[in-house]
Amino acid sequence: MDIKKLVLAVMIGGVTTTAVAVDKNAVRTQAKMMHGPIPATMPGAEVDTPALIDLGERLYFETALSADGSQSCNTCHRIDGGRGGVDNEATSLGVKGGRGDRNSPSVWNAGFHVAQFWDGRAADLAAQAKGPILNPVEMAVPDEQTAVSNLKEEGYEALFAEVFEGEAEPLTYDNVAKAIGAFERTLITVDRFDKFLAGDDTAMTETELKGYQTFVQSGCASCHNGALFGGSMYMKMGLINAYENTHDLGRFAVTNNPADKYVFKVPSLRNITKTAPYFHDGAVAGLDEAVAQMAWMQLGRKLSDQEVSEIVAFLGALEDTHTITVKYLNSGAEVGQ
Repeated sequence: MDIKKLVLAVMIGGVTTTAVAVDKNAVRTQAKMMHGPIPATMPGAEVDTPALIDLGERLYFETALSADGSQSCNTCHRIDGGRGGVDNEATSLGVKGGRGDRNSPSVWNAGFHVAQFWDGRAADLAAQAKGPILNPVEMAVPDEQTAVSNLKEEGYEALFAEVFEGEAEPLTYDNVAKAIGAFERTLITVDRFDKFLAGDDTAMTETELKGYQTFVQSGCASCHNGALFGGSMYMKMGLINAYENTHDLGRFAVTNNPADKYVFKVPSLRNITKTAPYFHDGAVAGLDEAVAQMAWMQLGRKLSDQEVSEIVAFLGALEDTHTITVKYLNSGAEVGQ
């Protein structure tokens, strides 16, 4: 179906926002059909062992995987302290003082996405994990062997031998990525929207429920669909009204297909309240402005202040409500303990 027709169909099919009390059962039925709860486990998690996950967690916080020992995966994708899996910077600072050209996406729920990075250039979590470590602007390790040597110096050989028992060379760059990916598959958010879907009528406020109706009726769900409210498709940034940033050509750099110019992966809206600033370039500081701009660029709609307020209120129900215990923050010295 043509995307503009799809947008119109979603807008027509949405539950109309009114001044009367929200029919919670009707909203729940529609929300289950259009979105649904986050699955309990990510694809691939069925083969992850507790030992592999634990090793991956150590590596996620391991600063020896950066050129000067100052950065880990968690530096740009922070999950400590209840953070949203990002550093809340427009673009992230690398070990040499430079900055990347795109906003760091959240690691929460990332394993459910169709692909990794804004342009989808990595097929899965393990492929994504390999990139930043060797990226000269980010963690800047010169090559795979140096990354492996750094981990050997930190005493990781015995751990890898236990986890990858029977392999001739347990401590390899591929296995580093496999372990990090296994840990990242455990990073699944828990929120009030899913509690509402499960039957808890007190999980969401009346304003938030009206906000969901406005979200659907406005056409937002044509792209932000599925359990993650996004992450499952690619879309041109500025589908109807152009985005001002024309320097980043998006997925075109991966496919070399002219049709992919300015095309990016649709971001998930789960936990979106914790991941400012917004867009692939981190250009928009506030969620209300992001909602208003996206409606104009993608739907050709100028939302009222009330509509924006309602949608933002609803997005608050997608915020992660659980906390995790971080065991290995800056943990290089803890290997073997």
